[in-house]
Amino acid sequence: MKILVINSGSSSIKYQLINMPQEEVICSGLVERIGLNNAEIHYKSVENAINKVLDIPTHEIGLQKVVQVLLDDKIGVIKSTDEIEAVGHRVVHGGSTFSNTTIINKEVKDKIKSLFSLAPLHNPPNLEGISVCENIFVKAKQVAVFDTAFHQTMPAVAYKYAIPNKFLEEEHIRVYGFHGTSHKYVSEKANEFLGKENTKLITIHLGNGCSMTAIQNGESIDHTLGFGPVTGLIMGSRSGDIDHTIIYYLVHNLGYSLEEVNNMLQKESGMLGLTGFSDLRDIEAEAAKGNKECQLALDMNAYRIKKYIGSYAAAMNGIDAIVFTAGIGENSVLIREMVCKDMQYLGIDLDIEKNDLRAKKLTEIQSETSKVKVLIIPTNEEVEIAKQSYQLVR
Repeated sequence: MKILVINSGSSSIKYQLINMPQEEVICSGLVERIGLNNAEIHYKSVENAINKVLDIPTHEIGLQKVVQVLLDDKIGVIKSTDEIEAVGHRVVHGGSTFSNTTIINKEVKDKIKSLFSLAPLHNPPNLEGISVCENIFVKAKQVAVFDTAFHQTMPAVAYKYAIPNKFLEEEHIRVYGFHGTSHKYVSEKANEFLGKENTKLITIHLGNGCSMTAIQNGESIDHTLGFGPVTGLIMGSRSGDIDHTIIYYLVHNLGYSLEEVNNMLQKESGMLGLTGFSDLRDIEAEAAKGNKECQLALDMNAYRIKKYIGSYAAAMNGIDAIVFTAGIGENSVLIREMVCKDMQYLGIDLDIEKNDLRAKKLTEIQSETSKVKVLIIPTNEEVEIAKQSYQLVR
């Protein structure tokens, strides 16, 4: 069965065409920097590869470009869209309605839309991807795999907010967690590598969106993102943790509307707000040139990650391994070095020479004396989505 997996992020679209159940990747690619002047599309199959800079202002146009490549007479891998039997979509927020993979219908789309306000950078492009694919792959079953599902194992002490009980009981306001497909995938790979399931892992997913998960014995027990995907770590354009009284002050003292504040925290803050850049590659380049704002932003970014490593080590009473994954986690030598610096008290000791790489496979980068494994594990949310989609529709 050929399953096309669409993973629409806040500024990118990852895609893979996978033959299941063999998990054979027929082709894969990425549309990145959507909405910027230097947007790119990447495509790779067994025989061909392309990398082009194109004008891709929206996710819809990005998806159309992907389909054009798949059907291309010279480098494409399908002759007709009818060859694809299922399309698996990553959907960030499932709220309290969805804890499992599900076939998409109007009711499901309406629920995804109703959650736009909780995941404004992700649920809209997720739904747009679904709509575009429904029109293109008319015979395929459309499947939603929710980022929130993996974190349903969190105990009440971790997912409940210290606000009146009625808000959990009546409105389902709680920590949901995100990037669950990625955290699940890399934690399973880590456990396979370590040769045991009873482990204490901290998985660190660093991309334009960032999150960390404490995973004990294969289950998520705590996570940095909450009711919506804006808390925790400093992200590309999202603030991460912030004192809520600042929101009150912005509205009542400075005259901002709640909508303006929400837009600011979601789309104008984080690394973008600190530096004017949202792409970490640009920030690292500017810091290397002596840009003090960019250097401080990098320091703040690493500092926040270190704080959560410490808190999760306390929650689990130890760590067997920390795992770096996603675009920044897999490719930024600098961020990994900054995060692991001066962490010997927790048993984390990085080998600088081993760390000097962009990982394409599972790689150990700790020193010989480190008590904690430091792993880079390339995430493959697409394979995980394909597996869950196949199990549902086969």
